[in-house]
Amino acid sequence: MEKSGYTPNAFARGLGLNTMRTIGILCADSSDIYLARVIYWLERELWKNSYASMLCCTGYDLEEKEKYLHLLLSRSVDALILAGSQFIEEKEEDNAYLYEAVKKVPVFLLNGVLPGSGAYSVVCDDELAVKEMTDELIGLGAQHPVFLYRSLSYSGKRKLAGFCRSLAEHSIPEEGRFFLSPAGIPETAQFLRDLEARGVSFDACLASDDELAAGAVKYALGAGKRIPEDFQISGYNNSLLSICSTPEITTADNRVEFLCTTAVSLLMQVLDGKDVPERTMYSANLIRRATTKSRP
Repeated sequence: MEKSGYTPNAFARGLGLNTMRTIGILCADSSDIYLARVIYWLERELWKNSYASMLCCTGYDLEEKEKYLHLLLSRSVDALILAGSQFIEEKEEDNAYLYEAVKKVPVFLLNGVLPGSGAYSVVCDDELAVKEMTDELIGLGAQHPVFLYRSLSYSGKRKLAGFCRSLAEHSIPEEGRFFLSPAGIPETAQFLRDLEARGVSFDACLASDDELAAGAVKYALGAGKRIPEDFQISGYNNSLLSICSTPEITTADNRVEFLCTTAVSLLMQVLDGKDVPERTMYSANLIRRATTKSRP
């Protein structure tokens, strides 16, 4: 074997052992700062457990998601990890391909839940984190907070619910307080300028991710508002953007490393035939920086 330079055929060996020791990973967009971190930690943890990974970036179109999922299944992966909440569709019938996948291999959803499917979910309690952040900003003097979000994915809905819960508890009407914002820092800054021009009053901005929060910082600096005296800002994800910004942005750390290490640990247990809970939820940490006022 050494003289002839023989190397085992991994596919043939996998068929014999009934495992390819490969996990399929689906994500919508690997250029997204948050998803890029998720992919890094997933691949690192899988490698530690002697599993290779096969990554497919699907985009946000349902047909593309289905196509790539079926591609991974055709490669005989041992399990699937769906990174991000963009894979849970609004219409129940659009999730049929996920229900079918669960019948074939273990499926793990990161920051997504598909009740009754048999898929495993590892999720951060985004609703509680945003509620606590909103409570804090209101306690620090914000009277007219607004919430900016990108989409109504599973995670997006939970964050919006947390914001609205806080407003209700503080007797602040939620109408005209939350907005679907365009992506991009300059675009978000312009969006806030347009809101102001339309007569929407706001003295604090909570954002569903740090990029939107950075756009809010850009808006405030351009408008001559003092941060945090005149205008408070919070983001989400504790990404590099939150510390590259000047001033640095208060944010919620959804603990990406913990999310991924927990998911891979649970997946290894499932592959070993052990029982694990279908849903695992953990809490985010609030990271207080210069875009919000100091607590008394």
